Amino acid sequence: MILDQTLAGKVAKFTGLGICLLITVFPLYWILVTSFKDPGSIFAYPLKYWPTDFSLDNYTGLFEQSNFGVFIGNSLIVSLVAAALATVVSLLAAYVLARFEFVSKGAVMGAFLVTQMIPGFIALGSLYILMTRLYLVDSRAGLVLVYVAVSIPLCTVMLRGFFENVPASLEEAAMVDGCSRLSALFRVLVPVMTPGIAASFIFNFVNCWNELFLSVTLLNSDSNKTVPAALNGFISSYNIDWGSMSAAAVLSIIPTMILFAVASRYIVQGLTAGAVKE
Repeated sequence: MILDQTLAGKVAKFTGLGICLLITVFPLYWILVTSFKDPGSIFAYPLKYWPTDFSLDNYTGLFEQSNFGVFIGNSLIVSLVAAALATVVSLLAAYVLARFEFVSKGAVMGAFLVTQMIPGFIALGSLYILMTRLYLVDSRAGLVLVYVAVSIPLCTVMLRGFFENVPASLEEAAMVDGCSRLSALFRVLVPVMTPGIAASFIFNFVNCWNELFLSVTLLNSDSNKTVPAALNGFISSYNIDWGSMSAAAVLSIIPTMILFAVASRYIVQGLTAGAVKE
């Protein structure tokens, strides 16, 4: 009887996991399959879950009829620069919050956390007015500035957890040997925290790469658009170009997949290092 209950529990567990996996993977599979379908067969009935004739028309048309290569380049530039700047600024802010005691330290941390509870699109109107007065609308530099400001609070909270997991005796020993506090930070602590810093950088990069509302609001010209804004452009009032959109979605996933594949070891180490405070 106990064996039957254990077997039934395992069957139920793996069945549930299988259903969750199917729900998660099937949309990605359908986007991939749709991108390789001939444009004329996308709406064919009955549905074909595996195309008989693979076609690259959606991919060739994507680059021939739009500046998708420019969009990818813009996304790479904006995401890399914004993620790097946000990580550096957050590193310094997190170090101060982890190592020093000062008035309103709790209020600063609370403010950082509260900003994560407020939907970003609420501030789009006032943000657009501000960026217009700074002459930074339709500018990649302006979008980078906004992304850095948006990424700093959560990144600072993450890195503060990593700093608190590193013994203060490391930097104290370095300062005894003649290092300044800033030199001890970059020569001693940063190498030790490489996994955590890498995890924070990747988190910032993926958020900037996938962000839609700010890029659509602040960028107008095709020469400055990012990939999410370009994907949004395939949706018109009367039509959706599913073939080109699917091809663009597949291509937009590749950079993040490569990044996670290359840095997966750092991500796991970084997340586990900041999870427990000793």
